Amino acid sequence: MSFSKSGGKFIISLDFELMWGVRDIVTIDSYGQHIAGVHEAIPKMLACFQRHNIKATFATVGLLFFSSREELLNNLPHKKPNYKVTNLSPYGDYMVKSVGKDHHSDRYHFAPELVRLIQNSPGQEIGTHTFSHYYCLEEWQTIDDFRDDLQAAMITAKKMGINISSIVFPRNQFNINYLEVCKEAGIITYRNNEESWLYNARSGEKESLLRRAFRLVDAYVNLTGHHCYTEKYMSAKFPVNIPSSRFLRPYYSKLQFLDWLRLRRIKKSMTHAAKNNLMYHLWWHPHNFGINQLENFSFLEEILVHYRYLNEKYSFTSCTMTELAKEIIEGQGNLRNTI
Repeated sequence: MSFSKSGGKFIISLDFELMWGVRDIVTIDSYGQHIAGVHEAIPKMLACFQRHNIKATFATVGLLFFSSREELLNNLPHKKPNYKVTNLSPYGDYMVKSVGKDHHSDRYHFAPELVRLIQNSPGQEIGTHTFSHYYCLEEWQTIDDFRDDLQAAMITAKKMGINISSIVFPRNQFNINYLEVCKEAGIITYRNNEESWLYNARSGEKESLLRRAFRLVDAYVNLTGHHCYTEKYMSAKFPVNIPSSRFLRPYYSKLQFLDWLRLRRIKKSMTHAAKNNLMYHLWWHPHNFGINQLENFSFLEEILVHYRYLNEKYSFTSCTMTELAKEIIEGQGNLRNTI
């Protein structure tokens, strides 16, 4: 039975990256508290998910799987991206000068124990956020660089007994030309961006303050719609596109007085999806919950309580990206032959 007849779907994905995802824009001195807090936040999230029967996809950067710098350096891909903006690359001096000896001494770059915790948590999926937090729209990187990066991510996960079948593109730099590489690697689903000019994928250099400002407003007031999706929309091509509906912005004290609007925005869209048998996809980074954990988890709790209500009333169901993709594929005979 297709989900359009059996009830809507609630997807949560998390971009699990530690410093590898922000090292080009912040430092450990300025942002380290957020990153260190991930080691406390993820166990809390998993407990919260279990309490509310939530399944989630943790799109994880391959570099944080390792236990030591030596192990990391011995498992790098052969080809590495030669970005025009050289600071985007984590390779070279950064790995030698900024990465600690092992996961005991460096909680900013390594988290094998968190990967294992997620792996052993019922209902949770580990997907890939590429090996090196790879930027697919930046100048001078190539599709062959991406292929080697993705292969390294798959091999690294496989060594821990994890079979990767979903991908989230770092910085939401979705590149349609790279889907064939994903397909070859065994990826069956990916997260694309919301259907709006505000969210269209761009390189870092082409991003604008205007778009950022409108996205901020859209988090509180409905400027661009609910971003809920039909099974037909998601099944148009293979791999299966499971687009984002909303980024769960972290608590910000200066905008605390507007949090009721932020919550209402999310709950209304979830309700719209549940009533109309659509898919709603919420995402964030674990480091967004690295600080202000009381406020962030209280906000998440309200969302998940609302999910429970929708689940009971409308059969709105939580599932991972791969679970939903498999359900869609099973309902579409020759979907794997399209791209």
